[in-house]
Amino acid sequence: MLKNIPLYIGLRYTRAKRRNQFISFISAFSLVGMALGVMALIIVLSVMNGFDREMKERILSVIPHGFVDQVPAVKDWQALSAKVNQHPQVVASAPYIASSAMVSFAGGVEAIELQGVLPEVEANVSVVDQRMFVGSMAQLQPGEYGIVMGRLLASRLMLTSGDKIRITSPEINITPMGAFTRSRSFTLVGVFEVGAQVDSTLALIHLQDAQKFLRQPGVQGLHVKTTNMFDAATVMADLRAQLGDEFRVKDWSQTQGSLFQAVKMEKIVVGALLMIIIAVAAFNIVSSLVLMVADKRSDIAVLRTMGVSARQVMAIFIVQGSAVGFFGIFIGTVIGCVVALFLTPIMSGVEAAFGMRVFDPDVYFISQLPSVVLWQDVVFIAGVALLLSFFATLYPAYRAAQIEPAEALRYE
Repeated sequence: MLKNIPLYIGLRYTRAKRRNQFISFISAFSLVGMALGVMALIIVLSVMNGFDREMKERILSVIPHGFVDQVPAVKDWQALSAKVNQHPQVVASAPYIASSAMVSFAGGVEAIELQGVLPEVEANVSVVDQRMFVGSMAQLQPGEYGIVMGRLLASRLMLTSGDKIRITSPEINITPMGAFTRSRSFTLVGVFEVGAQVDSTLALIHLQDAQKFLRQPGVQGLHVKTTNMFDAATVMADLRAQLGDEFRVKDWSQTQGSLFQAVKMEKIVVGALLMIIIAVAAFNIVSSLVLMVADKRSDIAVLRTMGVSARQVMAIFIVQGSAVGFFGIFIGTVIGCVVALFLTPIMSGVEAAFGMRVFDPDVYFISQLPSVVLWQDVVFIAGVALLLSFFATLYPAYRAAQIEPAEALRYE
């Protein structure tokens, strides 16, 4: 029976009415604070997971999963493509030429990423042809110098289909007349929209036009699509071993990794800041237990005279404080998971009720608030919160164990 005394009394203290209402308020405030902190952290991290997923899915639907390049150029891309496609986890590969350039129209100038592609082959590794806003990729015909660009880029330059624009290469030609940049007129034949940053930077032309304009005898390399974009690093490492040092092999984490690392770092920083809410709730547990120990000095003394050890007294208050933290964490976890799982329809309902748009698709790349609940995040948050709650009980419980029965009962 004595073994169950700390659990029984500790849980009873959480339900008992206080003579001092302020202690009850502090305990309730601790529970609510813990619940709010855990709930907020789960919801915010789920939203950031959703943004991370949206970015990866949208950007990597256009940006290839891998690249195989050769300096100065790949002479026989068909043979290289056949070799790359033999890998069991490679879906397809397509030739490309890439260069930075400047596009100008009606006085407006923008820096762009210019890529020369074969439309019918590029469709195997990219979804641009499926996301055409105006025109089609099939309108990129060799010798006609057509160009397809992202909607945001076309919007900034105020372009419409059929407009003539001037593309300037960064390379400088040295002639007897002096140094000149190379430029050429292109016709806008299509506009795509994938809902990612590439909508404001990427422009596509036919591979043969790119070879003439950029004076590239072959192709720069191959775009590679894998069965699973998250396995791209392993697949490209296998290809690097097969192809040798003659080729430069990269995966999307090397070309776009800084962007996703920034998102990951932002998630860590925001999570650490929100963890402060949980820490504040844990300090409230300390405050409530210190007051509780002062309020229960006579009870502690009576228990000690009845044979309850100092260690058991300490366990009583650890149980009480941990119970407050546990119930707060449990409530916050349940509410946070439910809200995070149904956040998108909840936000849609709020928008419909108030007639507003939180994310205007004309301004943002997304039109809804994405949310992805990762159970490892939930377990981590709940685990850290439980540890903070437990450590918050140690000092008040230790103080309770140090109370001497004779001293406490002297004035009773």
